[in-house]
Amino acid sequence: MPKPIYEQRSKQTEYIKDCSFKPENFINPDFLEKSEKNLPHIGEVDIARHFTELSKEIYGVDDGIYPLGSCTMKYNPKITEKIAASANFTETHPYLDVKDMQASLRVMYETEKMLAEISGMAGVTLSPCAGAHGEYTGLLIINKYHQMKGEGNRKKVIIPDTAHGTNPASCSCAGMQTIQIKTDEFGNIDLVELEKNIDDETAAFMLTNPSTLGFFEENILEIAKIVHSKGALLYYDGANLNPLLGISRPGDMGFDVMHFNLHKTFATPHGGGGPGSGPVGVKEFLKDFLPYPLIEKVDGKYLLKEYPNSVGRVRSFYANFPVILKTYFYILMLGRDGLKKIGETSIWNANYLLDKVKNIFEYPFGDKSCLHEFVVTARNFKNKGIRALDIAKRMIDYGIHPPTIYFPLIVEEAMMFEPTETESKESIGHLVDVLEKIKAEIENNPEIVKSAPQDRKVGRLDELKAIKSKEFIWS
Repeated sequence: MPKPIYEQRSKQTEYIKDCSFKPENFINPDFLEKSEKNLPHIGEVDIARHFTELSKEIYGVDDGIYPLGSCTMKYNPKITEKIAASANFTETHPYLDVKDMQASLRVMYETEKMLAEISGMAGVTLSPCAGAHGEYTGLLIINKYHQMKGEGNRKKVIIPDTAHGTNPASCSCAGMQTIQIKTDEFGNIDLVELEKNIDDETAAFMLTNPSTLGFFEENILEIAKIVHSKGALLYYDGANLNPLLGISRPGDMGFDVMHFNLHKTFATPHGGGGPGSGPVGVKEFLKDFLPYPLIEKVDGKYLLKEYPNSVGRVRSFYANFPVILKTYFYILMLGRDGLKKIGETSIWNANYLLDKVKNIFEYPFGDKSCLHEFVVTARNFKNKGIRALDIAKRMIDYGIHPPTIYFPLIVEEAMMFEPTETESKESIGHLVDVLEKIKAEIENNPEIVKSAPQDRKVGRLDELKAIKSKEFIWS
């Protein structure tokens, strides 16, 4: 009879201990345990139950609505997960000769072409491994373009005050200076501010459209005209691409460079530190600057190519390939009409939810409709001593993940909701019911909201102590 699994593992552990590859040869001894730990021998069924119990404490899109604004935390089809795990792809190796990886190269090549068509760009690289990495790569391309023109002095990048936090961070990493400009009272880019701040040292204007407020930029064509007239480029932050799918294309709006968030828009689960993928698309005049390797089809064969003025390699291998696989099959499954339905439904869902929550929160933008997301303010509850944070914590008690709070910074006590295109009317209705219950609690028993969450294993933490205390406990 074979020995139990835990005994087999124990024997393997003893073997490793006897090996010459000792941990202290590779790890700083200060980080190693000084004594043996008396770990229990546990059966497989107990281990399974332990981790299953832990999984119940984690909230994800399979549990319920996850309305984090500007993050597109939507349900992703399980079929794409199954495809990405197929041995036909997972058992290949990126260092294989190109003749032995034609199927993988074909997937990447056709994904590049589809993303280019969807976005209105001429060329796409799949290399960047996250949205912020895509921003960084796009800025490297912009910088190289200006240098090749003899305008290496262009180091300023303009961003709006509603920009995602990665925008200024990426600029800093790329050695550029960030210039922030204000939006007007309607959430649009202030053209006067833009013209005042753009000059012959401006490299680019980074913009997401629709904005983090959920509004389509009404003056986008005029913005593109102003930016290009000054010799700068227009960069598209693709985090909010969902509502544009099949309806409008960044390339047609005048954007020169953009990144995609495949883990937001095209069927890869988002969160937990990954997996991410941030392909970059460019107009024709920038294709030579794309990072290598790029894939080309010659006489029916797929080859790897490097353009002469490439910014170089920006990551190992070719791309986050499993994410590319999910994107490829997701687009093929949906087709042109399906992608358009995504765009339309994300807009319908957001406006339906906005109409409902206007009776609960204050909406700072009057009767203005939104696209895929919207921002309300909880400042109407300040007279009860309630903050957006308190409402978010109370939502946890009702089994719903809170929305994004305190972003964008220009809205006081901001709460940003994004229901995405995958939530049903019933799911959105449940969210509204919970928010109405919390509103009633604020009116009648505000203390229960102030001290939330009430029934979680971890209650309200001391935020001030958490910020000031630098003590870490390893278990």
